[in-house]
Amino acid sequence: MASPIFYISNFTLLILLISLRLSSALNVTELLSIHPDFSDFTALLSASPVAADLSGLSSVTLLVVPNAALRRSSAGIPLSSASVAADVLRYHVLLRYLSLPELRRIPASGEIVTTLYQTTGRAAAGGGAVNLTISSSNGTVTVRSPVPFSLTPNATVLASVAAVPYNLSILAVDSLLVPYGTDLAASEGGVAAPPLAPQVNVTRILSEVGKGFNVMASMLAASGVAEEFEGDEMGAGITVFAPADAAFADLPTETAGLRSLPAEEKAAVLRFHVLHSYYPLGSLESIVNPVQPTLQTERAGAGRFTLNITRVNGSVAIDTGMVQATITQTVFDQNPVAIFGVSKVLLPKEMFEAPSSPTENAEATMAPMPEPAMSPEDGSVETPPSRLSSPPGLRGVGSDGGDGREGRWMALAICIALYLTCIV
Repeated sequence: MASPIFYISNFTLLILLISLRLSSALNVTELLSIHPDFSDFTALLSASPVAADLSGLSSVTLLVVPNAALRRSSAGIPLSSASVAADVLRYHVLLRYLSLPELRRIPASGEIVTTLYQTTGRAAAGGGAVNLTISSSNGTVTVRSPVPFSLTPNATVLASVAAVPYNLSILAVDSLLVPYGTDLAASEGGVAAPPLAPQVNVTRILSEVGKGFNVMASMLAASGVAEEFEGDEMGAGITVFAPADAAFADLPTETAGLRSLPAEEKAAVLRFHVLHSYYPLGSLESIVNPVQPTLQTERAGAGRFTLNITRVNGSVAIDTGMVQATITQTVFDQNPVAIFGVSKVLLPKEMFEAPSSPTENAEATMAPMPEPAMSPEDGSVETPPSRLSSPPGLRGVGSDGGDGREGRWMALAICIALYLTCIV
């Protein structure tokens, strides 16, 4: 019995040690204090409320800038403004633990990671996240704004400074990062101009950032539907499902002429690929109401041109009533715009479902006619009565033009035949 007690006591001690280690893991300024090359960044962090913010977080990555790089890259940035400095520092806190080995495994298309600045509610569209990309030639990891054609500076990851596995990772970068939309001309009092308006060009992202979405991009541009996105981006946002070029090539024969449809019908199909709300991938995976209206629903009326979105076998499935597609990749995801690649062209049943034939409609609404019976006397075909009549033996005079005696004799003969059959 002594051995199990010793095992449990050591296990308990191990848990206590881990808890103590984690409780002090996010004292970032203390961890950085032993690295004099980052003293300027540490002083900036200590003077801001961000150090306190970090103490309540876990599983984060902090990007720190060496002294020489900080002095060079901070020129023109009003860090003396407490509010600007705090937001810039929050932009250096990634809400995900990323070690150097994990950075080496990011996909070639890049990876969007949310920052602490996003949680303030002050981030302009695209200003609350960073896009991590890796060079295929030398493995260099670059941190940049996910907003296409943004003029904000990029930074290159230099090395790992410190790490508390799965809790805190501190990485050195060669430049100070500035969130998209930050007013670099802010006054000393910290009064900044309003964030810049969103400039998310969906067709440009599909044709230049995404790979293999040229057909969708050209159709959006030619139809004028892309211009409708501008107003939606400013509201609840939009979610675009973009079929890859291969999906258009694989259209069934009866729908292959999609691009030759009249302009308004083509626009209706394109609007059918857009939700009038911003949904990141995580929200789609756990969506509560699977039936979602599209931009075309707003024109056609409630309950029409809707998509059924569910999670099937670990993937997000989109059912139109005609086809079922799956999300294959994230092309762009930054509030208020999300663009996802899908495996098939989404065909609305309101436009492409074949109408029922007259024969099918008749079969669905009418009972089958009884087979005509043969008369036992002369073999002629008896047709059903054209109106309801009393059963044989109960019909009186006037029901069928006779007095009913023939029917009674017929019934009696049948009963006698049945009786004889039973006794034999």
